[in-house]
Amino acid sequence: MTNSTNSTNSTNSTNSTNFTIDVVSDVVCPWCYIGKRKLEAALEMARAAGLPEPQVRWHPFQLNPELPAQGISRKQYLEDKFGGPQRAAEIYARVKAAGQAAGLELDIDGISRQPNTLAAHALLTYAQQQHGLAVGNDVKERLLKAYFIDNQFIGDVDVLVQIGAEAGLDADATRAFVTDAAQLQGVAAADARVREMGIGGVPFFIFNQKVAVSGAQDPANLLAAMQQSLQA
Repeated sequence: MTNSTNSTNSTNSTNSTNFTIDVVSDVVCPWCYIGKRKLEAALEMARAAGLPEPQVRWHPFQLNPELPAQGISRKQYLEDKFGGPQRAAEIYARVKAAGQAAGLELDIDGISRQPNTLAAHALLTYAQQQHGLAVGNDVKERLLKAYFIDNQFIGDVDVLVQIGAEAGLDADATRAFVTDAAQLQGVAAADARVREMGIGGVPFFIFNQKVAVSGAQDPANLLAAMQQSLQA
């Protein structure tokens, strides 16, 4: 996705006492993991500059919504997306380097199965809605780590329930939510809404519902967008 910064119109007036950052991303997107680290660095800079503490809200975007619920083999996925492992290796070499620069050791080569991420997004939705944004952020980090560092198959409901439990979520309630057809439809509808807004790639950041930043941009750029959104 091409990096860009632009202002967005909003009918909602948001002041510095209610500072929001909405992040559209997928949990199998390496640039989204890198973008999360860059956002965290930008937030440290923002705190040092005396900016208000924001509410960070995660929104679903499936890179591969057409995948079956059980996912597909990574080998097949690379064939379909890149034409084979050689081209994928060239692309992922840049991703790994960017990850290392952001403090992440991404084990992309260790991924054996490409998941459908609808249920993973349902877990994140459940965490945010029922337990608050801080728990949601914890779950988001755990999902990314599970996939990119630990190479877990996050399309498996049992894996998602375990991730939720590690974040303090009740296992039975988590399982019920991430397997409920109505909840999954709600997550898919949320994904559709961000696409209707014109968002076609991730990560995508919206600061204070006023300033949008596309791509895993440097912390300084994200900080500038925060400052701009608070002054708009």
